Amino acid sequence: MGASAPEQPAYSLDEFRSTAVLEAIRNTCDYRGWNLLAAHVRTNHVHTVVEAEAEPERVMTDFKTYSTRLLNEMKLDEPGRKRWPRHGSTRWLWEPKHVSAAIQYVVEEQGLPMTLFRAEEP
Repeated sequence: MGASAPEQPAYSLDEFRSTAVLEAIRNTCDYRGWNLLAAHVRTNHVHTVVEAEAEPERVMTDFKTYSTRLLNEMKLDEPGRKRWPRHGSTRWLWEPKHVSAAIQYVVEEQGLPMTLFRAEEP
């Protein structure tokens, strides 16, 4: 049997990295034509509310992919650094009241504000 790779310590996003992740999320939304309503990048996870004609899992995967690509280009971490869990929590929001509640949760109910985005009201 081959030896398994040593487990990496939990990844932590400092202010510089979290700003890069938010930039990647915003750029992904622009590229895909998605409407980013809210995002809050925490030290070890990210919350977003996005209006998109795509499966939530696709949105999450693209955010992880493009964030990882940008962080890799910045060369701040060792090559091959794992940053994200295999999956995450996703769900559809069908009613405007659910979208509003999700935005409030993401923006106002995560403790001290960190790297934060909230779309302007139309």
